[in-house]
Amino acid sequence: MIMENNTPILTIKNIVKHFDISGGFLEQLKFKNSRIVREKTTVKAVNNVSLTINRGETLSVVGESGCGKSTLARVILGLYPPNSGEIYYKEDRIDHLTHREMLPFRKKMQMIFQDPYASLNPRKTVKQTLEEPLRFHNPHMTDDKVHAKVKSVIEQVGVDPAWSGRYPHEFSGGQRQRISIARALILDPDLIVADEPVSALDVSIQAQILNLLMDAGKKRGLTYLFITHDLSVVQHISTRVAVMYLGTLCELATPETLFATPSHPYTRALLSAIPRVGQTRPNNIKLKGEVPTPVHLPTGCVFHGRCLFANDRCTRENPKLVTLDNGTQVACHAVEEGRSIE
Repeated sequence: MIMENNTPILTIKNIVKHFDISGGFLEQLKFKNSRIVREKTTVKAVNNVSLTINRGETLSVVGESGCGKSTLARVILGLYPPNSGEIYYKEDRIDHLTHREMLPFRKKMQMIFQDPYASLNPRKTVKQTLEEPLRFHNPHMTDDKVHAKVKSVIEQVGVDPAWSGRYPHEFSGGQRQRISIARALILDPDLIVADEPVSALDVSIQAQILNLLMDAGKKRGLTYLFITHDLSVVQHISTRVAVMYLGTLCELATPETLFATPSHPYTRALLSAIPRVGQTRPNNIKLKGEVPTPVHLPTGCVFHGRCLFANDRCTRENPKLVTLDNGTQVACHAVEEGRSIE
């Protein structure tokens, strides 16, 4: 586990990201109440999420598919512009920068994508893939230094430098992901956003890639934002864990606290679904209702339709994050009011 020094390297404040999926003008026309009206359809992917990532830590973001965690990662890196909110890299605000103004920060923030089959250019060799960002961001670097840097990074991720002339299709999935990691490390970044970097790999390879990421973090003093749905991975690599549901932040805690005493009802249900060694009878918390669509979010707490402890306030008022005595931050009226959710 990477040790952090409590100095924020990234701060996001009230980030909102919505996508308009209405289509063309004719597709927006609907027939309602004997008249034609124009309606826009919006996917509310991320809704007022605020987080601080400290230097040297591994902050994991977990949740079901479609909860907005990958969208949040892309907004942080500027791949998607936010609808509202603020993003700070150290003391510099970066959410409103132009492409050219953002270039110095792109060197410091890199991303490892989920699918190594799709994230590498099939028409470029490993050497070309790694040299391209190095030459772009360091135009005055000599050829000898570029070649030495590429060779060093390839060796660090466990790939034979003699294979640098090969193309991505000549490698296995695990080797491709190692190359993707090398591409992220080549510019010596401070922050790496890893978007489910092991989910597309065989189980036997996942541990190798995770160990590689953690070793690189310790040697280089890296900070990770780790996006995943695998809670077993989260428990072992994280310094803090953020739980998201339908684009909102439900709970933020250390892995020790989260797994021992989860506070939010959704977190409890999520953790109850983890298989336990020696468990003869499942102890899953069965949630009621169906998962709402991000197109039509419920009013109040987005989880109230499935929560076993919801009351009238939950249907009307959106809960805010509150800090508990154990340091956990949770957005839940039941926890805030002291209602028992045991």
